[in-house]
Amino acid sequence: MNKKILLIDDDPDLIDMYQPYLQQNGYDVKAAYNTSEAKNIFSDFNPDIVFCDLVMEHFDSGFVLCHWMARQPNRDKRWVVIFTSTGHETGYRFSTQTKEEKSWINADDYLDKPIAPRDLLQYVEEKVLPVLANKN
Repeated sequence: MNKKILLIDDDPDLIDMYQPYLQQNGYDVKAAYNTSEAKNIFSDFNPDIVFCDLVMEHFDSGFVLCHWMARQPNRDKRWVVIFTSTGHETGYRFSTQTKEEKSWINADDYLDKPIAPRDLLQYVEEKVLPVLANKN
């Protein structure tokens, strides 16, 4: 069974760059462009992996959405990543090194974007899939 990935970002160019590349490499990928759409797709699609932009409708939309996703069923079988360019713009970097930090941002990891599609695929295959395999 192919892993399901949900890309959440208000930038259609990024979605257009990542979605077909991940699909060509065997993943079932859906996209959402705002938090409302993301909640609907998330509930119907039940993704294994979520990449969630931080700043969408509001500066903290991604945090709010990750908080919501953390309270949905099967959270322990899902990998959620805050995916943002905020670090480049503000100089502030988030961390997921400790359990407390992961709990605070309600995500398993944090990635700066943009990231090359092949590097995103490598991240999924080398970091995420082994963790998900141990969770099932």
